[in-house]
Amino acid sequence: MTLFDGITSRLVETDRLTVGILERTGDDVTTPPERTVALVHDSLSSSLIWQELMQDLPSDLRVIAIDLRGFGATEHAPVDATRGVRDFSDDVAATLAALEIPTAHLVGWGLGGAVVLQYALDHPVLSMTLQAPVSPYGFGGTRRDGTRVTDDDAGCGGGTIDPDLIQRLIDRDTSEEAPTSPRNVFRSLFVASGYSSTYEDVWVEAMLATSTATGNYPGDEVPSPHWPGYAAGTTGVVNALAPRYFDASAIVDLSPKPPILWVHGTADALVSDASPWETNQRGAAGILADWPGPDLAPPQEMVSQTRDVLEAYRAAGGQVTEVRLEGVGHSPHLERPSEVRRALLSVIGYIGQPASPAPPTEAIIISSSD
Repeated sequence: MTLFDGITSRLVETDRLTVGILERTGDDVTTPPERTVALVHDSLSSSLIWQELMQDLPSDLRVIAIDLRGFGATEHAPVDATRGVRDFSDDVAATLAALEIPTAHLVGWGLGGAVVLQYALDHPVLSMTLQAPVSPYGFGGTRRDGTRVTDDDAGCGGGTIDPDLIQRLIDRDTSEEAPTSPRNVFRSLFVASGYSSTYEDVWVEAMLATSTATGNYPGDEVPSPHWPGYAAGTTGVVNALAPRYFDASAIVDLSPKPPILWVHGTADALVSDASPWETNQRGAAGILADWPGPDLAPPQEMVSQTRDVLEAYRAAGGQVTEVRLEGVGHSPHLERPSEVRRALLSVIGYIGQPASPAPPTEAIIISSSD
């Protein structure tokens, strides 16, 4: 495990499983919840991916990055996809409980955004920062309003992941020899064109810390009578995001409503209204044969769905701040760290005194020229 200066790792024994976390040297374990930040990574990643942000945040905060089950140093326990992402969110709750942290500001990226939404439905949270989050209706298989396209979520789940990528994860492939190598997946899907970093080997290391054991990444698939012939199974990471199992749109009804920060890039190739990893979009683009058309297999409008749910949250009295970064891909905290840091500190009420709440209709839009 490659650790940056000032970052330490340890294992935490919880009442559910053994969890790996990263912390900062010198952080005070008695820091109150309102100055505690917990970071939850995306799929195909681990807590290692947060290290630059951890180093950059003020020293009087307590910052913890948590490895989800089957990723990083956390136990590779199977994921019961029929619970949606509750295995993950319950693990996060158990970790915070073991650390004697009653609540915190939660930051979730991609899959981690779904975990944070589910956590907020089940546990108290001070704020939610959603970075390039999965739609509140899951990944794939839904219309704009969140209704499911088929009764078995055809085209969703573990069957969407290229087997060659899985084999290269097993082989711990760090090469550039194929589009499905983890390094090239990082370059093509995790960040926008033009991004470069001296830490790319560490980001690939984080990807290679993904368990491909049964019940982990990506999960099983089952036959379907609907195009493209398979549907989500019942175990594994990707199946946990199938809409039959995961729907966090009920955050609109939360009371009280913690403030939400939504950070996303306009060049995100993974979570977008035209994601090349979403099956129906691949059909519409001619990448998959025999697509039955938009009536039977409409591409999922992921970003629009997130905006609709957050607008409803705002209309119901919640505070929502949107930071939309022009030309940024799926990893704003890597590509535009200063903007992400500034927005996060604002939503948690840092800078010497609590931040004034944004008006219910306000959104902050940051362009590439900001």
